[in-house]
Amino acid sequence: MIIVADNLHVINPCIAKAMAQMDAAPIRQMVQRCQKAGAGAIDVCSGPLKKSPRENFSFLVKTVESVTSLPLLLDTTNADALEAGLQVCTNKAIINGFSLEPAKLETILPLAVTYRTDIIGYLLDANSQVSVDAQEMMATAVDLFKACANAGLPPQQLIIDPIITPLSWEHGMRHNREVLSVLKQLTDLLGFPVRTIAGLSNLTSGSYKVSSKIKVAQTFLPMLAAAGLDMVLINMDHTDVIQTAWMCKDLLDFETFSWAQVNC
Repeated sequence: MIIVADNLHVINPCIAKAMAQMDAAPIRQMVQRCQKAGAGAIDVCSGPLKKSPRENFSFLVKTVESVTSLPLLLDTTNADALEAGLQVCTNKAIINGFSLEPAKLETILPLAVTYRTDIIGYLLDANSQVSVDAQEMMATAVDLFKACANAGLPPQQLIIDPIITPLSWEHGMRHNREVLSVLKQLTDLLGFPVRTIAGLSNLTSGSYKVSSKIKVAQTFLPMLAAAGLDMVLINMDHTDVIQTAWMCKDLLDFETFSWAQVNC
């Protein structure tokens, strides 16, 4: 399971200010801290970038690449900005991402074909709504797969995000349990080894104690790992959650166990 840092986000005031001022230093510092904490990839989330989108996203990608060779998840809903990022990105790039929403099928999915890059597909319907039922989520996965095929994208370039929702939502508990079921069935459903990703921070969205959020994340993360999740977006400042992720990886990946692997 690859740990993806989700700290480089425009909702972070420090990052938002650095982007607005084209100030590379805070961005570089954030990326270096995430890499030191054990990130295996970086989510580069700029938001929609309504002002100078191509210039700003290119700056962001170049700045991140100046201090890391890790894969980058290029995360913006602005297709112009996304293409500019793809054009300057020299690290492995993953588009994050698209859904069955018509505008995204028309503007974002084709970029994955043109630039021959992996792309994350969200299990959302055409109105960007999540389904509660596992069968509905799997039907959406089939529709995503068909959309990729129709666009000429090889299935191996598709990474599916089943969308973890906040537990505080009306059907949050049920939905997230169904996500575990879907993760286990995707490969059989689509007929090839499907890679998956999920944003763990979504689970605890809201104004709650950080310590409580960490406990919940540490509990749900092993369930995701056991269900076969391949990549997980995590706040790299939550060191207890990161240690849990590493332990899940060790227990699932290695044939023999050594207490030297337990770093606590």
